[in-house]
Amino acid sequence: MRSLAFFCYLFLCMLQLVAAQPTTDPAEVVALNTLADYWNLSSSWNFSIDPCTPDAQWASKDANPRIACDCSDKTCHVTHLTIYALDITGTIPKELFVLKELMDLNLGQNVLEGPIPAEIGQLSKMQYLSMGINNLTGPVPPELGNLTKLISLSFSSNNFSGPLPRELGNLTSLQELYIDSSGVSGNIPEELAKLQYLKKLWASDNLFTGKLPDFIGTLMELVDLRFQGTLLEGPIPSSFGALTKLEDLRLGDLTMEDSSLDFLENLTSLSILSLRNSRVASQLPERLSTLANLKYLYLGNNILTGELPSRIITPKLVALDVSFNPISGNLPLNSAKVGLAMNVVRTSINANNLYDSMHFFMYMYGYDIAYQPLGMAKPLGMAKKTLGIFRCLQDGSECPDKVPSYSSFSVNCGGTDQISASGVDYEDDSQFMGAASLYASSEHRWAVSNMGVFVSNPNGPLYIAKTDSQIMGALESELYKTARISPSSLRYYGIGLKNGKYNVELHFAEIVMDDSQSWKGLGRRLFDVYVQGERVLQDFNIRDEAGASKRAIIKTFEANVTNTIMEIHFFWAGRGTCCIPSQGTYGPLVSAIHVSQVTDGIGSPSNNDKKRVRRLVGIAFGCAETKKARDKPRPSLQI
Repeated sequence: MRSLAFFCYLFLCMLQLVAAQPTTDPAEVVALNTLADYWNLSSSWNFSIDPCTPDAQWASKDANPRIACDCSDKTCHVTHLTIYALDITGTIPKELFVLKELMDLNLGQNVLEGPIPAEIGQLSKMQYLSMGINNLTGPVPPELGNLTKLISLSFSSNNFSGPLPRELGNLTSLQELYIDSSGVSGNIPEELAKLQYLKKLWASDNLFTGKLPDFIGTLMELVDLRFQGTLLEGPIPSSFGALTKLEDLRLGDLTMEDSSLDFLENLTSLSILSLRNSRVASQLPERLSTLANLKYLYLGNNILTGELPSRIITPKLVALDVSFNPISGNLPLNSAKVGLAMNVVRTSINANNLYDSMHFFMYMYGYDIAYQPLGMAKPLGMAKKTLGIFRCLQDGSECPDKVPSYSSFSVNCGGTDQISASGVDYEDDSQFMGAASLYASSEHRWAVSNMGVFVSNPNGPLYIAKTDSQIMGALESELYKTARISPSSLRYYGIGLKNGKYNVELHFAEIVMDDSQSWKGLGRRLFDVYVQGERVLQDFNIRDEAGASKRAIIKTFEANVTNTIMEIHFFWAGRGTCCIPSQGTYGPLVSAIHVSQVTDGIGSPSNNDKKRVRRLVGIAFGCAETKKARDKPRPSLQI
């Protein structure tokens, strides 16, 4: 009897414990079940137990999908919902907005489509909201302004339309705002001046218009600010000088009015500064030498004057670009610093000073003896020849040691030597290239230069892309399994060509971005192509033009050679996504090049030379080809 009584006592205690355990709000349980069915998550969420059970498999911080709850009251409420990178499809169902206690919602990296429902404004307790990398459309709902407790908001890499809603200015607790590649346009609302706690603002690759807002200079907590690939007008407001906490500042392609560098006076925390093609018209201030934390300094394609500050190359500096500026003087004494990539093309810097140091040339322009285990004599001799090639490429003159003797050149970009079915010998281009490199082929028949650094993913792509997949639409599939890529500017030069008219065949296949139904298929690679200084392709998208990823496409153009040199320039202008399927997935990509002289029908080269030919400009790092192109609103470099 005693044992039976004890058993009954334990049973009653267990019933009391069960009764004391809070359960999830029934309406929220119904909503979660609906979401599970609609987004095909039933195999992960088996609600035979209460959704807010603390030790459920979906409750841990690392779970995905994840549900976490607040059970401090008699009823549990869902506060955290993560459905990240699971390729869920469809729209955002209204049942989601039953979860009114949500504080953290992450729907990023999926394939959601349609608009963000206005009911999003009901989730007034939200602190972290991420809907980036989806296929959402329509306007950005003004109801987002109701989420006044938001700390982080992301809707980047979508297909929205129209302007940013003024109501975003109500988000006065916001610290992070990611709206890059979101599709928004128009003027930037002045109401955003109320975001006084904002630390990160990524707004590149959008069609913003009007002036770069002066009020941004009042957001004094900013650490990371990016406006590239937009249509904004200058000048850079002097108010930016108050942003003393900035570590990363990237502006580009500002038009209409000139800017100065005076605002940099107190920005000593800067690590990355990119102002490429922003109509910066001033002398290079000595103050740049005091920015001791700078690692990347990109000032190319502006109207800078004066000389490089003598101490501009600080111990932490990794890359310096001042190309396409009317600056002069000598290079700083420590220009040969190990680890520095430097670009001074199309400046008036003392050429004798530039070429005095063979070691400096080897490092800066890509001839690294460490990659030539052949003994010193031969590499040095080859380096001297490469130095001569660089000199003639830089000033656009005929190479003095190259008698015009070639009528074609072909390159397997990023790959090894290959002979096509038609007998074209595509030469090896598999050599390592760095952030500021020039490589000339063994016979100096062609050369290639690269400029730029994948800053956001330094361990990522090393300027060559590869795939093992079969390439569709091509007889020579192997030709497209490698490609040369660049984060900014990639140029190929034919050297010693006979003057005349040429056919230029450019071979492409998108081998990095896929076209699957996954979120990984949402990336957009856009870049421009120039032949002999004339833009022949703008916002070129290989995958769209070919109809699929890993499908070959050939673009053919005609161009004239009048100075024995052919230049083909692949230029990333800041458009397209930067981070799909991974950080650092952007920039020009080319599989192969074949250039051959046009004959007049009886086997002789044609001398029709009526088209205007630009001077060759050598190594470039994000430049407009003419003053007209520079003044035209264009997207910009993103790193």
